[in-house]
Amino acid sequence: MSVVALKPYSFPAKDVRENFPAPLLFIGWDDHLMFGSPVALPLPPDTPFGALGTAVLPGIYGYHPDFARIDWDKVEWLKSGQPWTPDPAKSLAENGLKHKDVIRFRTPGLSGINGSCN
Repeated sequence: MSVVALKPYSFPAKDVRENFPAPLLFIGWDDHLMFGSPVALPLPPDTPFGALGTAVLPGIYGYHPDFARIDWDKVEWLKSGQPWTPDPAKSLAENGLKHKDVIRFRTPGLSGINGSCN
């Protein structure tokens, strides 16, 4: 069922970039439903994309047994649901990521604890 606003909104949005310490990036790990939704991370736009797997995501997903087994060269990335090939040497901004973008990653051969997608 769709929802229609009866009156136009007459207040400024609170989720604009200027209200955060850094642009928000939403990151989700497919086939790992232990993490039921993407995480929202404030990441500086000059962060190298390659740092996600080495410095950022271990603190988020690192306690999952599959995380240590990820072959980052084989990870499949999606941006807004579409296949996407980021350059790990370039920054988040240089890879075209901006405030509130959503990316997901798939890890071929890893589908949760005992293949349960958890």
